[in-house]
Amino acid sequence: MVTVMERVLPARLGTGFRWLLASSWLTNLGDGLAAAAGPLLIATLTRDPLLISLSALVSWAPPLLFGLYAGVLSDRYDRRTIVLAANAARAVVLAVLVVLLLTGTLTVTTALIALSLRSVAEVFADNATSTLTPMLVARDDLTVANARLGTGFITLNQLAGPPVGAALIGLGLTWPFAGQLLLVLAGMVLVSRVTLPPHGHRARTLDSEPGPAADPAVDAEADTAAGPLAGADARSGGGVVRELLDAFRWTIRHAAVRTLALTILIFNFTFGAAWSVLVLYTQEQLGLGPIGFGLMTTISGIGGLIGTSLYGAITRRVSLGALMRIGLVIETLTHLGLALTHSPWVAGGIFLVFGAHAFIWGTTSVTVRQRAVPQGLQGRVGSVNTICVYFGLVVGSLIGGTLATHLGVAAPFWFAFAGSAAFVVLLWRQLLHIAHD
Repeated sequence: MVTVMERVLPARLGTGFRWLLASSWLTNLGDGLAAAAGPLLIATLTRDPLLISLSALVSWAPPLLFGLYAGVLSDRYDRRTIVLAANAARAVVLAVLVVLLLTGTLTVTTALIALSLRSVAEVFADNATSTLTPMLVARDDLTVANARLGTGFITLNQLAGPPVGAALIGLGLTWPFAGQLLLVLAGMVLVSRVTLPPHGHRARTLDSEPGPAADPAVDAEADTAAGPLAGADARSGGGVVRELLDAFRWTIRHAAVRTLALTILIFNFTFGAAWSVLVLYTQEQLGLGPIGFGLMTTISGIGGLIGTSLYGAITRRVSLGALMRIGLVIETLTHLGLALTHSPWVAGGIFLVFGAHAFIWGTTSVTVRQRAVPQGLQGRVGSVNTICVYFGLVVGSLIGGTLATHLGVAAPFWFAFAGSAAFVVLLWRQLLHIAHD
């Protein structure tokens, strides 16, 4: 008889992945607390829409500024050590933020700086963490592994974390950040138990040592499977710029990964504009308080769980290209619906559908990229994708803050609808490339 544990977390995924999964779930809960607490903290200190939109900007700008270098480090050095060091830095920032809150000396400026530094640490931790799964799990099991990681992200980061964070803000501004601090420390303990195969500089040292003669036929087959620029991994050397150029060239030449990166870049212009003022939107247009803001994110998380349960059945019946097309139409209609409605109930239904779309899109994107990218390029190609994600979000947040300041909180959603509709038309044919992976 197959146990519940075996169904949820098959033994073939390995002990290392179980440690990684537990660490990911704990840190995602902490991130969920902060997802609601960060914007609410800034909204408590100021009512300026532009400053409030900056609370989103300071979370989205660090990946844009540091994402590429984080990818280089992940391909050069021990990835577990990077995760531990980055999370240690994040813990220090959170500890300082807690002290400032307890002493009543926190200002809008220092709060934005602290949130920025926390995000910088997260860039390095998240990039290195994203490369661990394909090192621990067989290629055919990546879909299962990523679905389990995604379930934890949805359940804890989006479903449980935000309303708990919002509720803790009601008890005192310090509580959600103190909670995240404890969860980050616990996650560090768990990920320290993970054992990885040699990689980065250590792998190059081992490769240079005498060993059994290589089989040219096997090497040729591996290079062919890896795709274009397979040899342009961390072993190529030549400095940071050359290594980054290798990653950009590889991404541009691979149709599926290139299309995913282009799509996420373009659609985050519009998504970032709308979501940067979401806390004001829920308060002013929907008439909700802090807990209501957290509940909207929770409803989105419930949609993600629905997407999780249906993901296998959907991908067996719908091609990836068609799935991407449907997702972009849903995202476009999401912006239109939120721009029109003043009802929390209608908005809740929209968030439910959007949450399912976001999980299906995200899981498909990660799995396609992990299957396609050679291990030596995982960190850098992942960082190229990160740059596309956060460049769109940063530019979008600036647009959203400006529109909300001059035209009201619904204006960013109207902009997001119009822009998304135009981008759907422009990207419609390109999305078919994903189906050929």
